[in-house]
Amino acid sequence: MNLFVVGDVHACLHTFQELLNRYWDPETEVLIQLGDLIDRGSDTPGTIRFAQKLRQRYGPHAIFLKGNHEYEFIQHIENGPNQYWLPQCGSETLAQLQDAKMDVQELAAWTKSLPLIWESEHILISHAGISAQTDDPLSEDNPLGVLWNRTPLANIQKLQVIGHTPCKTGQPKYDELSHSWNIDTGAYQCIALSALRLTPTGHVLEIIQQAVSIKDIPKQIQKNPE
Repeated sequence: MNLFVVGDVHACLHTFQELLNRYWDPETEVLIQLGDLIDRGSDTPGTIRFAQKLRQRYGPHAIFLKGNHEYEFIQHIENGPNQYWLPQCGSETLAQLQDAKMDVQELAAWTKSLPLIWESEHILISHAGISAQTDDPLSEDNPLGVLWNRTPLANIQKLQVIGHTPCKTGQPKYDELSHSWNIDTGAYQCIALSALRLTPTGHVLEIIQQAVSIKDIPKQIQKNPE
């Protein structure tokens, strides 16, 4: 099957739904969302519920990876107040979850179970990529690991697809040196939600962008590009 890889959603539920409804073919494509499903946008609870329904319906053909925002949420629930995450966007997320009467312990368990990477013979997908500067990329608290990295990626002899750092142009960006695509195009910043349609060998069939629904943009758009 082909792959349909979606960038950072950041609680932009309506935009995510519109993208999938218009472009994803679940009969022929595996959906892979590369992390940062939550935070910043206007509906973290609805986005999580939608993702859970997709996993229930499509099983291994609907895959959600862990991003640094999921990691920060887990740390807050398990270890007490996360003083970095709370003022940045966490307080708003917690308020949304409380209003939706969602059990944060159950949600933390669900997000903790999300994998860090999806990998095949030709492709590796993660939130922030395999850095050229670390030999421990799967450590979740490693600043150069696949949840946090912002340094140049290693060329691992297969295609890497990442998000995490919004592309300044608002368009997905290919880096030839590392043979990688960054598809975070700032959905929560009211730019676009992007996706790649790939063959199993990593050939790009289509670059897709969905304009952000006005329903998804909170009144106070946070500016810190995480």
